[in-house]
Amino acid sequence: MAITLYGGPQTRASMPRWYMEEKGIPYDLVELSLAEGQNLKEDFLAINPFGKLPAMKDDSVLDSNGHPLVLFESGAILLHLAEHHGDEIQQPGDRSLISQWTHFANSTLAFAIFVPDQKQKTLPRLLSELDSKITKGYFINNKWGAADCAITSYLAYIKLFFPNEDLSAYPAVNTLIQATRERPAYQKVMGLA
Repeated sequence: MAITLYGGPQTRASMPRWYMEEKGIPYDLVELSLAEGQNLKEDFLAINPFGKLPAMKDDSVLDSNGHPLVLFESGAILLHLAEHHGDEIQQPGDRSLISQWTHFANSTLAFAIFVPDQKQKTLPRLLSELDSKITKGYFINNKWGAADCAITSYLAYIKLFFPNEDLSAYPAVNTLIQATRERPAYQKVMGLA
């Protein structure tokens, strides 16, 4: 089995990479420089024709043509890893719940964090709900997994990109961000170690 993750600094490749580090899933990392346009060269465009990072090739799962599965989009990669390598699908609805939370993280939460008018209008409501949810434990099957990775990555981005953001109204979110920054796998992936 060989998983190759294509990523680079300041890309969402940090999410699937963090997941694989936490779960002990072996992978090879191919770092591409967006600044140098390596993601737009022909060899990478054969992996992801859109030229975006992350992308992943998994030799252990074949596509309909019998070739190693190639995926792009961090949420799709996380869902694939959870299903095929993370042993997360325990009940019939687990895949759907992981999909829901990774979609939420990559669209709703990301939009609320990074779009200025949404940050003021929508983010407080989302953080309030997440604060409540976090106090009850992990998102699925009471075990850290892809959903937690996706949500927590974005929550940690708040302090990474907006270090002066006051999150004191959301103590569980604040505690989770701090605990995440102390995890060895997260530190390794984010270059904090």
